[in-house]
Amino acid sequence: MLLLAVDTATPAVTVALHDGDSVLAAESAVDARRHGELLLPAVDRVLAGAGVRLDAVTDLVVGVGPGPYTGLRVGLVTALSFGSALGVPVRGLCTLDGLAYAAGLDEPFAVATDARRKEVYWARYADSRTRLTEPAVDRPADLAGTLAGLPVVGAGGLLYPDAFPDARGPEYQSAAALAALAAEKLAAGGAVEGFLPPLPLYLRRPDAQVPKNYKVVTPK
Repeated sequence: MLLLAVDTATPAVTVALHDGDSVLAAESAVDARRHGELLLPAVDRVLAGAGVRLDAVTDLVVGVGPGPYTGLRVGLVTALSFGSALGVPVRGLCTLDGLAYAAGLDEPFAVATDARRKEVYWARYADSRTRLTEPAVDRPADLAGTLAGLPVVGAGGLLYPDAFPDARGPEYQSAAALAALAAEKLAAGGAVEGFLPPLPLYLRRPDAQVPKNYKVVTPK
């Protein structure tokens, strides 16, 4: 197995290569405005660091969010393009699950990432491998009671310490963790089960929308 993982659902542009036993190479850069510019060079460096070519990749895993509209699509389109060119499967994983796995906690906790608009994307977990709720988007103040007493992993918790007093890292997604989680699922026979379709998990409409009074002009 040579599994390439990418995720652009958070401000981190993150890439990793996993051989089924361990991470061979990984790279992350935090820049919320340059996902499209940074991702492909990062893939090139990760492959070069592992000493392999892209056509040696046997599996692709991509974080499907939830995340902001534009950044999220960069990783998904890139993974799907690679999958089509190489003829290899592309599997999706929830970005929050990657953060939960990286946290390595064996107690109940939550993951929260920045959803902008003073909101967070979040989910609850029984441990680092077991998500209890579907991903959702809410205001931190509205979650203070729901997540009371729980550690909150991710940038969403760290941004709002009043609502999440036990906030902690990792702050952003790591493709190394996502790749390790995917390899673990595949080793357990989860070729389909346990993965998501490689489609964006938005949870809300994009910021850019057609004006309500927009008039369509058709040629005569």
